Formats: sequence, structure tokens, C-alpha cells
Amino acid sequence: MKFAPKAKAFLAGLATLISACAYPAGAEKAVPEIVPVAANQPRNIIFILVDDLRFDGMGFLQSQVQTPAIDRLARGGTYMPNTLVTSSLCSPSRATILTGMTARNHGIVDNNDSSEEGLTFFPAYLQQAGYSTAFVGKWHMGDTTDAPRAGFDRWVSFRGQGSYYPDPNPEPGRETTLNVDGEVVPQRGYITDELTDYAIDWLETGRDPDRPFMLYLSHKAVHSDPLPAPRHAGQYDGVDFDLPASAANTPENYEGKPLWVYNQRNTWHGIDFFYNSDMSMQEYLRYYYATLSAVDDSVARVLAYLEANGLEDDTLIVFTSDNGYLIGDHGLIDKRNAYQPSVQVPMLVYAPGAVPAGVVNNGRIRNLDFAPTFLSLAGVELPPQFEGHNAWPLISGAITDDQWQPDDFIYEYYWEWTFPMTPGTFAIIRDNLKYIQYYGVYDIEELYNLEDDPEEMHNLIDDPAYLEARIELRQALFDQLADDEGRHVIPYTRRYSRGSVRRMEGGTRAADFPDSWYVEPNRLDRLDDIFPDSPEKQEAHEQGEAYREFPVLGTGSNSVAGASGRAD
Repeated sequence: MKFAPKAKAFLAGLATLISACAYPAGAEKAVPEIVPVAANQPRNIIFILVDDLRFDGMGFLQSQVQTPAIDRLARGGTYMPNTLVTSSLCSPSRATILTGMTARNHGIVDNNDSSEEGLTFFPAYLQQAGYSTAFVGKWHMGDTTDAPRAGFDRWVSFRGQGSYYPDPNPEPGRETTLNVDGEVVPQRGYITDELTDYAIDWLETGRDPDRPFMLYLSHKAVHSDPLPAPRHAGQYDGVDFDLPASAANTPENYEGKPLWVYNQRNTWHGIDFFYNSDMSMQEYLRYYYATLSAVDDSVARVLAYLEANGLEDDTLIVFTSDNGYLIGDHGLIDKRNAYQPSVQVPMLVYAPGAVPAGVVNNGRIRNLDFAPTFLSLAGVELPPQFEGHNAWPLISGAITDDQWQPDDFIYEYYWEWTFPMTPGTFAIIRDNLKYIQYYGVYDIEELYNLEDDPEEMHNLIDDPAYLEARIELRQALFDQLADDEGRHVIPYTRRYSRGSVRRMEGGTRAADFPDSWYVEPNRLDRLDDIFPDSPEKQEAHEQGEAYREFPVLGTGSNSVAGASGRAD
């Protein structure tokens, strides 16, 4: 790939623009510099982030799934199946992508309102290096406001999770709107299509054509409850998707598993009662993959724009997800935990002439490495707070996955009161061994050999052959969970063994959950327990009503028939 002379001169002359770069509070204010960019590197970046997409949720990996445009990225680019997220939850993962920092350092540890004070998002460095930048889509990170953030020339977003369809009769203050460069405008149609419209419009008319560009396209899809576009409704009727064998409630599947895993089966995040409905996972996946089809249409439109404007050979496309998604693995659904389908995300990298085509690259990278890779690709020196690495040598094929020497993979999930069924979780992967420990619960540790046991079915924590490994990994995990000032943010001490967990044979058994926690499925008040307590909420419950009605997926207003009629 060749740069135009104008582009070369532009990139070479950017160093003077860097002096104003912002840094998080307390960071050493070394100034990033423009460094030489290899001639075969693309200068434009399109980062496409999907929400809750399972690692194998693409057509080229599942014959039942129809994703022709995403499959084109795989054929023409590189598939990286060993891409992992350091926190498998929307806000912490998005913060890691945007800041190049781990949750223990950026401080966004759950999906509740958190401060973004002192954080610098990587597009700001690209912007100050002369890039045109745009954010279009779901932010859902840190502060709940949808107001524009620093580092973006174009801003299109919405509060929180947003809505697949606009609501024609919203409660006051709960209108379905978008924030477009600080102006509140109504959402007019199906969210995936509308976000793509804004993205294409910016590429066509909003950016400076003489500058390189960075588009961050962040979809709401396929987050629960997934509602497809009207054109895709019923797309998978009658299709049966493969479910993991570990979804079955059998003694074999729970042998060696922590207590919390079994206890979670009958919860919001368990296969028996997921999202407090009695919907089958098969039915849910029909909605899930039909909702993905509009994302695939979006990818097709982006590719068509690049091709029509001669930009395909000068642009990097990265397609990934903020976290993985379990569909019954170990009896669990959703994400948060450290099992592979939770932390593993789809990852496709497409850049004709710069990234090998039709290749499977098994090198392990993390969402922590995205920002360093993008800045390095643009020739911008990495700021000191970045914790990841430039993965471009691996992605581009300059080195093989055998030559790539990744850091230990460190995982951190901090318990949330909103969904308390998953405990605080810390994990480490070194080579092919994964060690998991849990914070603040009366339970066992886990140790798996991922090469021999990729489904994580055989817990080796008490296997004498792995004594040295578990001692080593406990120590390494504790050491690496320290923050950038050497502190452990949640006060806890190093684990030396499993703790005093024995119980007497024939003695008292574990207590049951409170009677009031056992309810019928599909209630309209299924989300009420996470809304703040208030007199209004109490009054609604005393009257036997839902405080905020939230119909189960596929019924009432939470259905394509109930929602599509309110879109233009």
C-alpha cells in the first residue's frame, strides 16, 4: 500500500500538534511524538464494536448464522480467535478499550454511574495528531450522560442502553433520543440502521477529506433484549442452534465446579430462569442472530462506501465485541464470569494489502491492546498510562503467533449489587493454564489446562500434579492485580490455600434462598429490583403493579410487532 504524497507530508508534519495532549491526573506528562509509519500500513481506522456478541456468533463459524458481510471480513482479513477482554462487562470493557488501562486503574468497575474524571480516551491522541474522529453509537461507560466527550469531532450517542425502536409514548424524561454534537434529537428509526446512517453521512460529508480518519462505530446490538429490524423478523424461525453440552443439569457437569455456578442456574443469569423469563435459549438465539443481521448490513454499507471511494486499501477495519456471551455454558448465560465464552470475543481485522487475507491468527491479544495498536499504527508514541502493547506486528503477520510473547492474561470482575449472583472474580492465564479465584464468597478455586480441556470441565485445583502451578499462579495473580501505585483497590490478602471450607458429613446443608425470591416467570416487574427504592416504587408494589413495566422478549411493546410500528 502506498501513501499519497499529500498524506505523507501531512503525517510527517504533525509533531507540533502533539504538545497539547491531555493526560489523566497524576500521570507523567511526557509528550507523545509522531514516529515513522511503515509504508504498508493503513492510515484510516474504523473500529466496529458490537455488544454481547458470542465469540463464535458469525456465519463462517456457524453454518446456521447468516452474516455475509462479516464473513467477507474473515475471507479478506485475519480472524483472531484468541482475543480476550480483561473485564467481561459493558462499562469496564469499554473503558479499557478507550483508555488503554485496566479496570483497577481507570476505575470504571461496573455498569453503574462512575466518574470519568482524569481519563483520556485514545481518539483524543489521534485527534491531536491531526485525525478526523467520530464516535457513533453506544457509549455506556462511566457517567450516565450522553453529552459529547473530548477527542471526537463528531458525536452521536444516547444514554445508557438506548432503545432498538423509538417509543412514541414515553414517560416524561424517558424519551428515546440521540445526542448529536450536543443537540438532543429524536430517534427516528431502528437503532442499528440509524447509527449506520450517521456514520456513513460523516464519512461522506462530515470529515476533512485531507486528513486521516478514525470512526468508532459502537452498536447497541445484540444486547438483551435483542429486537431485530422488521426486515429480519422471523429470519431464524425453525432453526435450532447448537447449545453447549455443559448446559445440562447433570452431576457430571457440576463435578468440581464452585457452588455459586450451580446456584446461578435459577437466576437472572442462569439458563433455567434467564432474564427472569421461561423463554428457551433456542428461541432467544433466534432473536439474537436476527438482530445481528442489521449489524451485518451495516458492515456491508461501510465496505461499500470504502470501495466506492477508493479507500479500502488505505483503511483498517476492526470488528469485535465488548465482551463474550454464554448461552448455557456451565448452566450460565450472559457474561461477567471468567469462563472462556465470557472473556473470549470475536475479532476480525481487515486491511487489504496490510493484513493477511483468509488467515487464522492464534496469537493472544486483549482489549487492553487495542488503543496502543491504533496509536502505533498512526505513528503516535504511546502515552505512559497505557498498559497494553502494540499488536500490529502480530496482526500484520510481521511476526508469527509463535513468536508473539503475550503478557499473562489478567481478568478482574468486581461484584455488583445489581446482579449479585456472580461473585467478584479474578483470574490469570499463563501459557495454557487458567487459574480462577473468587473474592468474598465461601467457595472453591478453579484451575484448568485449556489445551487439554478447552471447555473447562475438569477442575485441577486439588490435583497434586498441579501443586506448583497453583502456588505460582496465585502469586502472579496477586502481584499483577496491584494498581499503578502498587495498591490492591479491594482490600484483600494473598491466598495460600483453599481456606477452611470443610463441612461435616451428614450435618446441616446449605441454606435455601428467601421465599420472596422465588417468583413466576415473565413478570412485568422483572427489572424493578435494580431501580432505586422510592415511595413511588413502594406504592406501585403495594398496589400489585410494576414500577417500570418491562415485558419479556417477544411480547407487547418488547416485540418487533409492538415496536416496529413506531419507527418511521
